[in-house]
Amino acid sequence: MSSTPTRVLPQAVLFDMDGTLIDSEGLWGEAEAEVVAELGGVWTEEDHRRNVGGAAEKVGRYVADLPGVRAEPREVISRMQEAFGRRLAEGADPRPGAKELVAAVAASPVPSALVTSTERHLISSAIGAIGLESFDLSVGGDEVEANKPHPEPYLKAARLLGVDPARCVAVEDSAVGVASALAAGCATVAVPMMVPIGPAEGLTVVDTLEGIDMEWLADLAERHTARSAGV
Repeated sequence: MSSTPTRVLPQAVLFDMDGTLIDSEGLWGEAEAEVVAELGGVWTEEDHRRNVGGAAEKVGRYVADLPGVRAEPREVISRMQEAFGRRLAEGADPRPGAKELVAAVAASPVPSALVTSTERHLISSAIGAIGLESFDLSVGGDEVEANKPHPEPYLKAARLLGVDPARCVAVEDSAVGVASALAAGCATVAVPMMVPIGPAEGLTVVDTLEGIDMEWLADLAERHTARSAGV
């Protein structure tokens, strides 16, 4: 007598924030350009692309090394966060399909986490259009020893949720974030916003989060589990 195989759901869904769920990369770009100009440097579109998804410390060091800039990385970070926070006061729009996908996961038995390079004090206002309460927990960029592209942010989120990262789906928008999620062993979905992302094992690139639901995530989790098992 045959039986229907049990569906393999992801043990958790782990979401990046900036550029993935909210359209905030442009706000970061404006904040970066403002601060660099105040400090005597010039911020180009290429500079912004090189730093998409980067942790505050990395961006701070990058700016401090620009020609004409005379400031320590920590001062750069502080100024940028203040400038970004002012822009967030007007709100950041959710990316297409983001609010619906987060709501679908929240309504399912699968837990979720927000895993972001943004520091804790900015998270609530940044994710306001979607709601921090939609997630079981969140990990901020100042709450890990090593930030993206290191796997620690995703490993920490999985550990706090009590799940196996290799049985989780991560959703990202940047090469830095994708590298972090893949290194943690997650099945990774990339929805690029500003910078193209090339193919990689364990990575699925999509044009939009619209139409992605729990059925789609379950299919992805099944394929990832089978691939990891060598099936």
